Amino acid sequence: MSNVSSLAYAKLNLTLEILGRRDDGYHEIKTVMQTINLADRLEFSPSTRLQVECDDQSLAGKANLVWKAAQDLADSAGISPRARITIEKHIPNSMGLGGGSSDAACALVSLNQLWDLNLSLERLSEIAAGIGSDVSFFLSGGTALAEGRGEQVSLLPPLPSTPVILVCPYINLPNKTAAMYSKLTAANFSDGGITRRMIQILAGGHYVRDSVGGLIQNAFEEVASLAFPDLSSVRQELEQLAPGKFHLSGAGPALFALPASESDSRVVADALQPHNAGVYLVHTVSPRTAASIV
Repeated sequence: MSNVSSLAYAKLNLTLEILGRRDDGYHEIKTVMQTINLADRLEFSPSTRLQVECDDQSLAGKANLVWKAAQDLADSAGISPRARITIEKHIPNSMGLGGGSSDAACALVSLNQLWDLNLSLERLSEIAAGIGSDVSFFLSGGTALAEGRGEQVSLLPPLPSTPVILVCPYINLPNKTAAMYSKLTAANFSDGGITRRMIQILAGGHYVRDSVGGLIQNAFEEVASLAFPDLSSVRQELEQLAPGKFHLSGAGPALFALPASESDSRVVADALQPHNAGVYLVHTVSPRTAASIV
């Protein structure tokens, strides 16, 4: 067994539609997700026991989804989870960018290699679905449709490499995802039509960057201000710079705009200096294994 060094990419939701509430308590969703080149770095090495270390101490040990991913993978193979995993965080936590889910998917792919299990992507997807709704998507990344509660993933024609401005307001909301879903009403539900149109644009391939940017929609947009009152001042500043261009990713509070440019990013960063927010210029990345071996 040799050490494995991997990257776990963040994601954006180009669309996120809630179709309704299911009998099992989950919500039925339809979303187009896209990975970006903002990534955590994970290192995997042999050990006599399972260890998960992180430069953010609040995410070390059993508090991290990576621990569950390692345990579930080992259980499925009938072995003991023996590995030392170190995580260098670059994806801001609890922003709607899927950092925890991406790290978990990265662990599944990398430990599958480290432990020489040779499990298929289909089998890894089954394990991923039991860890979290977004984990299956990150096994491949790129551009994909996710349905059900997010675990049913179908790859789509990739969005060409596109620059994106990413704004991460440092706002904390305990139990964020559950809190955001609790604020939804039937008025926030839709029939998936926006997502179907987005898929048509991606499949067509013509003028795709500008067309995609004009069709981005997120069901949580209307309830975000209720859950994140401090987000309003950031949004007001962004609306003055680029009306209607910035959109929520996932359950927020991260916001993004595409297409973008380096000059746009500098203007946004300058405007948001009085606010507690990080600004990144990133790019979309094409489908590839979430655990990109480096």
